[in-house]
Amino acid sequence: MKNESNQLAPGTLGKQIIDVKTLLSMSNLKIPTYQRPYKWTSKNINQLFADISTHRNKPSYRLGTIVLHRDGEALNIVDGQQRTITLMLAVKALYRLATTKLVRKELREALDKLAKNMIQPTFGSEISQSNIRKNFLEISRIVERADFSEELVEFMLNRCHVVVFELTDISEAFQFFDSQNARGRDLEPHDLLKAYHLREFGDDEQVKAHTVAQWENSESEELAHLFADYLYRMRNWSKGRSARYFGKGDAYVFKGVNIDSSAHLPYAGQLRIVHHFVDSYNRQYERKIDGRGMTFPFRVDQTIINGRRFFEMTAHYQERIAAITGEPGRIHATVGPLTGFAVRIVDAIDSYAGRKRTGDSFVRTMFDCLLVCYIDKFGLVEISRAIEKIFVWAYSVRLQMEVLQVATVDNYVLEHNWFKALSDAIAPDDFLHRHQPVVERVRSTKTEKIVEIFQDMRYVA
Repeated sequence: MKNESNQLAPGTLGKQIIDVKTLLSMSNLKIPTYQRPYKWTSKNINQLFADISTHRNKPSYRLGTIVLHRDGEALNIVDGQQRTITLMLAVKALYRLATTKLVRKELREALDKLAKNMIQPTFGSEISQSNIRKNFLEISRIVERADFSEELVEFMLNRCHVVVFELTDISEAFQFFDSQNARGRDLEPHDLLKAYHLREFGDDEQVKAHTVAQWENSESEELAHLFADYLYRMRNWSKGRSARYFGKGDAYVFKGVNIDSSAHLPYAGQLRIVHHFVDSYNRQYERKIDGRGMTFPFRVDQTIINGRRFFEMTAHYQERIAAITGEPGRIHATVGPLTGFAVRIVDAIDSYAGRKRTGDSFVRTMFDCLLVCYIDKFGLVEISRAIEKIFVWAYSVRLQMEVLQVATVDNYVLEHNWFKALSDAIAPDDFLHRHQPVVERVRSTKTEKIVEIFQDMRYVA
């Protein structure tokens, strides 16, 4: 299974079971720039070392799977980088103790050789840098404990194993990663989407690293929130589909067409033209003079362009949604001076007494989603009127219900689908002139500010 150069033998699909010492000795191991940040926490660290300690009396212990992509001489880690980096930190921490704690000569020599010959990856992500510092200190505390013996060091280096899969085709490597993790409990739908769109990306590592930078610097919870509460709902509601919960089986919603490799089908013609024109425009030397770069004109309900444009689209909507959500008054700061009832509306939805209840948060998300879709299509044209109309449409269901659940909101959207109406609209007035029935009876509590605005706008019977 091993060879003298500590490099895996090339092959279309190679599977080997190797010990930790052999893994970390690979001189051609590489953590590619497109990999996500190192996000293991002290909880992960302690669990790993607890597992190692628990199984120390076994002949061997399997730590997991490493998926590698052979790129020339380099072996890029596609899956397993979190565990691999942690093991590197463990070797560095043990190396510091080798001369004072370890008696066995072969262990000291093994750690000395590993510490000097291991790859020395660099991490541009501040998240990675911070977690590496914290986890190195955590590991140092663990290995400095009196119960962390030489036998445990020997077990970790020589009898803890990983299953290494090596593939020579990058698409196959990501596809393998995708299939291995599709049924896993610890991967979110957006993790699977990342793997899918990375393999659709292309070969330019520099462009790839630059494009996915914002994704990599986002917390997993932030991306989960973006996709589940906003992008998934906006895309589905705009197409008249239910959008209650976003799971792994719904990842297809964000898969589309590969402009570079797909057949020249008519439906993709417009996308292909815009895709290449934007790139051509931005490459012209005049842009170095006027600084007027062009962004891709994304629409939340458009066909997804796989690869680079998917990551650009994610960053685009991450910024757009952040611009109107979060801190009170964010909408004011984003859309500029408002007129009419819109001023009171924005203040009320940020401050009314019941706004933090679960059901009310569903309504606020519905309001935010439709507002983003409006700005997406018509910009800030008639934005005050748009806020008024969206407010009445969204909060009517709040006033008419004592209790709100996600199913209530989802059913309301599908029965009174203003997302679909907006998608079909040609001009702002096509949307702004839609009729909204008045609220016959107010059943909600802690919504006095909302009710007052409805009364003043003549939307309460």
